[in-house]
Formats: sequence, C-alpha cells, structure tokens
Amino acid sequence: MSYVGPDFEPSPPRRPRRRPLTVALAALVPGALLGWVVYEAVGGPDGGSAGAVGTPVSSRAPASPTASEPTDSGNDDAKQPSPTPATTAPATSSPGTSVPAASGPLKGKVIVIDPGHNPGNFQHTAEINRKVNIGTNWKECDTTGTSTNAGYAEAEFTLDVAHRMRTLLQAQGATVKLTQDGDRPYGPCVDERARIGNAAHADAVVSVHADGSAAGNRGFHVILPGSVHAGAADTRPIVAPSRRLGERIAGNFVRVTGSAPSNYIGDGTGLDTRTDLGGLNLSTVPKVFVECGNMRDSKDEALLTSGAWRQKAAQGISEGIVSFLRG
Repeated sequence: MSYVGPDFEPSPPRRPRRRPLTVALAALVPGALLGWVVYEAVGGPDGGSAGAVGTPVSSRAPASPTASEPTDSGNDDAKQPSPTPATTAPATSSPGTSVPAASGPLKGKVIVIDPGHNPGNFQHTAEINRKVNIGTNWKECDTTGTSTNAGYAEAEFTLDVAHRMRTLLQAQGATVKLTQDGDRPYGPCVDERARIGNAAHADAVVSVHADGSAAGNRGFHVILPGSVHAGAADTRPIVAPSRRLGERIAGNFVRVTGSAPSNYIGDGTGLDTRTDLGGLNLSTVPKVFVECGNMRDSKDEALLTSGAWRQKAAQGISEGIVSFLRG
C-alpha cells in the first residue's frame, strides 16, 4: 500500500516508541499451539495440494494498465503497475455475504477481511479518483495500489492472502466476510470498506496490504487507529481493542513468518498509529491494517511473491485474530 491517496498519505512525525514488541509476543504464547494445529490441518506452508483443505482460491489478476509505471518515489497513488497475468478461479463469495461456518472455537464470531485495492482499479481511474467523505475530510475513493518491479500487483497479493485467511478462520468456526472478492469492477471506496465491517457487526476487521516504499526499506507493520473525534468519525471506542488486535497480529506475524518489524516505520515495534486513514476513521468495530512487506525491496519481494510465504503470512495474521478474539 502506498502512502498517498485515500488512505495513504505520509505518516506525521512521531516520537520514537520504546515499547518492545516482546510484550505483544509474550501475550501470544497461549494461542501458539492452537494456531500450529490449524496450520498443520491446512497443509503446511505451501497450503497443501490442489485438492487439499486449506488451499485458497486463486486470486484474479488485474488487466494490463494503459499507462506505464513511473519510477518509484515512495508515493504509490501515481503508480500504474503492470501486473503479471494469471489463471483465475471464480470467486466463492460476494462482499458482505456470509459463508457457512464450521463448528469450532470461533463459532459465532464474525471476521471481515478487507483485501486492499482491487485488480480492476486500473481501468476505472475516474471512479477511484472521485472524492469521498472520510469523516475528517475528503479523499479519493481508492488507489491502484503498488506492485513489485516485476509487475506482481498489490491487489493480487492482498486477494490471495485474504483467501488463505478465510480458509484458516472458517476452519475454526468463524463467519468470514470479504469487502471484495475480485467480483466487482473497482473499489469498494474506503468509506464503503469501513461500512461493510460496521454493518456486519464484525468482532475484528483486518485490511491486508503491501507497501511500496524505497528499496532497502524492509519488514511488516500494523497500522492502528488513533483517537479521532471529528465530523462523522469517532474512533474513541475502538482505539484500545484495535491496539490489542494489532499487537496480537504483530506478535504472531513475527513468530510464524520470521519477518522482522519494519525498519522504516514504527521504530522497530511493528506498530504505527494513524489518524488520516478513512478505513480506520469511519470504523465502529476493532480494525487494523497490515502492511505485510515492501514490494519494492528485492528481499521482501522474494517473500511476497512466494506462495509458501503468503500461507505463513495468512497464518500469522489469522492466529493474531484468533488470539485477540479468545482473549
């Protein structure tokens, strides 16, 4: 995810955090064994064979954009990545609709997964550039997102991870909804993404992204909502639970993927608080964004383009959600 556009402006300066990530990690130990069992059940880091339970639906690849991609400047709302074509399978659910859940420890819990951007945004620039009200001000509906230098699009990455998460969480009995499943021409806009989670009365919402920063910037970070009370936005009731959700996800992401927290955002904690993101400002339920890595760094790119690593990323995020929901 870039840092210009509807939800992607540069973070304001912040004082260094000295809170060690180990605090979050320590809180996650009780959920580790449960997560391992689920992980083994879905077929290990590669997600199992094509017919195995836990193998996600292939994500849709974006259509080729009409404009070439400019040189990376760290501001990805201007980028027009050239995605790699892929064979796709039909989507299995529509945004905001439920898929029957199995019995399990999360039965009765509702989780909304928000795959960042949309593979079709390239072909609908006028629509995604229109302004929407995010409570505190107006921003563009959405952006195209970023891509690797080889053309693997963020929108393709986020949808793939979302599918893997859905399988893992449904196996634990949760009702899982996606804000989009590659089944709409563009969007949804950031305000609608927030409304989908709110309307579902979700117990947790996670927006999945990948960053588009400069080469050498590596690692993941989790974006938390700051306290906002202006216009239609009032995040005060969700700040504390969202932080707990973010800490659980960060700790499990480190443990499962082996990735380090970002070396350029969050002062080594893997956590970053923002008050300029419409997807967080308009949420009335616990919600965080997860930037899984930097698509423009060659080492992170090797991870993000690996199906085995994406399975680990999905597992780490899912186990963080499970740990949060089970207390």
